Amino acid sequence: MNVLEQIKNDVDSNDVVLFMKGNRQFPMCGFSGQVVQIMEYLGTPYKDVNVLEGDGLRDGIKEFSNWPTIPQLYVKGEFVGGCDIVREMFQAGELQQLLQSKGLPVKQTS
Repeated sequence: MNVLEQIKNDVDSNDVVLFMKGNRQFPMCGFSGQVVQIMEYLGTPYKDVNVLEGDGLRDGIKEFSNWPTIPQLYVKGEFVGGCDIVREMFQAGELQQLLQSKGLPVKQTS
């Protein structure tokens, strides 16, 4: 399986996937860390993929999404965005709505 097939498989077989530098326990960049904080706060289950681990994964995900930066968040096979987009959507309540509209659990926040 090549890198793009591996990425497609991850995106297709998981409801929510975060391609990031590092992992959720140990993010290797501030932007990845911010998205992890948002996802943990929302309590929505997700798969984290460390793009620094596999050969070509870092370039492959950029090619797959045609998006130049990491992290990248996918929900139900759809590319949502990077750190800025995810943060803005979260602050506006749009990320929570998107996740719920796809039938995914979101912790109720006050």
